[in-house]
Parts: sequence; structure tokens; C-alpha cells
Amino acid sequence: MARISYIKHLLISFFLLFFISFPLQSQDSGNNTIQVLNLSGAIGPATSEYIRIGIEAAQTEALAVIIEMDTPGGLDLAMRDIIQTILDSDIPVITYVSPQGARAASAGTYILYASHVAAMAPATNLGAATPVQIAAPDLTDTGTEDDGDETAMERKMVNDARAYIRGLAELRGRNADWAEAAVVEAASLSASEALAENVIDIVASDSNELVSLLNGRVVNVNGQNLVLTTENVNLQYVEPDWRISFLKVITDPNLILILGMIGIYGLIIEFYNPGFGLPGVLGAICLLLAGYGLQLLPLNYAGIGLIIVGVILIIAEALIPSFGILGIGGIAAFSLGALFMVDTDIAVYQVSLPLVAAIGVGFALLIGATLRLFLNIKKKASVSGIGTIVGADGISLTDLNTTGMVEVHGEVWNAETDSNIKKGDKIKVVGTKGAHLQVSKE
Repeated sequence: MARISYIKHLLISFFLLFFISFPLQSQDSGNNTIQVLNLSGAIGPATSEYIRIGIEAAQTEALAVIIEMDTPGGLDLAMRDIIQTILDSDIPVITYVSPQGARAASAGTYILYASHVAAMAPATNLGAATPVQIAAPDLTDTGTEDDGDETAMERKMVNDARAYIRGLAELRGRNADWAEAAVVEAASLSASEALAENVIDIVASDSNELVSLLNGRVVNVNGQNLVLTTENVNLQYVEPDWRISFLKVITDPNLILILGMIGIYGLIIEFYNPGFGLPGVLGAICLLLAGYGLQLLPLNYAGIGLIIVGVILIIAEALIPSFGILGIGGIAAFSLGALFMVDTDIAVYQVSLPLVAAIGVGFALLIGATLRLFLNIKKKASVSGIGTIVGADGISLTDLNTTGMVEVHGEVWNAETDSNIKKGDKIKVVGTKGAHLQVSKE
């Protein structure tokens, strides 16, 4: 009997340890707030910062976070930052593709897979998660591994993305095969199809229905099973602060390019008018803002190098006119560099062609004005020096047989003559010889 009692206690201890290791917890009933973040438009540094700050702030203030998403995709680095924040969260993160007609394309699909709960509104879709890099060619790819139109670099990117999304699918217990198809074949699904294929967990027409369907759902958060209790919860909508709004503006490549040009023009003007101060200060501030925006974006360093070379050549043309040779080369280098500046295929983070053309025309006009000014200076007659008094009248200060002194324009000059000129005679300057005037009797 003692032996049976011992075994009985051993089994009880085993089951207690088992349930301690895999607890099923209920959330704190005292916290009845769910914070709602809005992720709309292209995903970039500002979006990543907004989601990160929102989720981190909600850890002690809310029982869950809902990300209402409508995105065509975005930058890979920003997407991975958002996913890392979701994976590190101590409270459930529910991603909800909403409103009706919204989409979770490309990077949005990865975020949906990473979330603790994936939900969609009717008439929404997700998928098309193939990474495509068309902003600039890969200069290191020799083409020896080409297979049709696909380069070796493109295959590396696809394989990396496929492994990444499959890992997320396996972590959340979702359809990993379809996740791979979304990357490799750019597959897409509607909300109802995604629910049937075990890609998402819920289809809800609005946020209120979503909250109702979340009630009682078991969610695994960092190895712990939590039971969502969403009865009588309050939805708290969190808007981006001024810093996030500023970040969104400053990471626009077109604005970065404009700020850079204002900065360069400001420094050039300050160089030509030293001591004025305002152009130099404004130029320095604009260049610093442009640099801050640039370091937040995925850069193509060949493009940045071309921009720097182009600016140097344009400034050199302004300072040392080469009749357009340096200027034309600078404009070409700058324009190509601007087009390749940001290394992404997302249209929102690419430089506008009309803007590049407008800046190129502006530089051409600057170079043209510089050349015209230079030619006018070359053609303009001298207004000072010995060359300006040829043809002028004067008076002899001494007797001139060969050499002597004369006064012209109130100045005393050494003079030479081949005629006999008496002191006080009027003379006319007929030429110069070194620092001497050649004169004749008037």
C-alpha cells in the first residue's frame, strides 16, 4: 500500500509540474482596454516607429493591441522591426485587415502571419508577398547563375523571404504551404478563402464584432496560453504623435532631395557672400535634415556616390567655368544618382522623375548663368590700370626729347616720345610700353 501511495503522489506531482510548465492563464480582469493602432499606406521607418512605440506602451496599459491594417507593402527593414516588436510583446497583438476593401499585400502578409491573432474584414485580401528589387541592378551579380529572367540575387531574396514567412507560419500554427506560395508564386486570397485555408483566425465585419469573437479565445504569448476576456472592453485609438508625423515627412526621398539642393545652394551663396550668415545657416540645417532622412532609408551607395560626384562637378563648373564640360557631366551624374538613391521597389520611397528633371534644368540654368557672366567679364573693357589711358590727353611736366614725365588723368607717368615736346605742351597717349607711356605732341 505504501508503494501504491508513493506512485500516486508521484503521478500527482508529475501532472502539477506539467500544468505549471504550460499554464493556461486568464488576463487581469482589472484591465479592460484594448489599444488600436492604425497601419495604413506604405510601411516605412515612421510606421515601424509608431507600431513599436504603441505596442511597448500598451504592455502595462492594455490587455491587447489591435493593428488595423491596410497596406500595399513596404520596406523590408521596417517590416522586420514591426514583426520583432510583435514577437517580443507580452500581450496579444491582433492584426485586423480593415476596413472592407483593404489589403495586406507584400509586407502586410508577413505581419499578419506574425500576429498572435490574424483577422480580416469581408472583401479584403492578402498575399503577393514576393520580394522584387527593381530600384537598381545588382552590380555584383555576374549572371553566371541565371535561370531564365531570374538572377541569382533574386533567388536569394526569394529563398530568404520564403524561409522567414514559413517560420512565422509554423510559430503561429498557420498554413505554411500557402505562405510559401504567397512568396514564390505571389499568391493572394480573399478573407473567406484565407479563413478556409487556415491562413487567418477570424473574419469580422467591424472592430466591435472582432472584439466579440476574441472573447474566450486562447492565445499563446511567449510560451504562455492566455484566455482573452474581452467583455465590456474599451477600444482606445492611439494616433501618431508629432515626432512620428515629422519622421514620415522627413523620410520622403523627394523632400530629402529638395532639402539637399537647398542646402547646397545655401552654402554656395554663403561662399560668394561671406559674412551674411543666413544662407549658410539655412543650408547647413537643410543638409543635416536631408542626411537624417537618408540614414533611415535603404540606400544604394552607388547612387549616393553619383550624387556626390555630380554636386562636386556642378560646384566646380560654377567656380572654374569649363564652358559646360564639368557642368553637363555633373548634371548627368546627379540625375542618375537621384534615380538610384533609394534601394527599393516601393513607389512611395522612390524619387519622382519630374523632380529629377526639374532639378537638372535648375542646375543647367545655373551653369548657363555662370557661363554668361564669365563671358561678359571677359568681353568687358578694363576700367582701371595702364591699359585704360591709351588715347587720353595730358600735359608734359618736363622737356621731352626721348624720355620724361607727363601728367595724365591727374597721375604722373614716365613717358617716351620720338618727337620734341617742351614742358607744358599738351600731349596725347598713343600707346604703352611696359610701365611707360608712349606719347606724342597733340
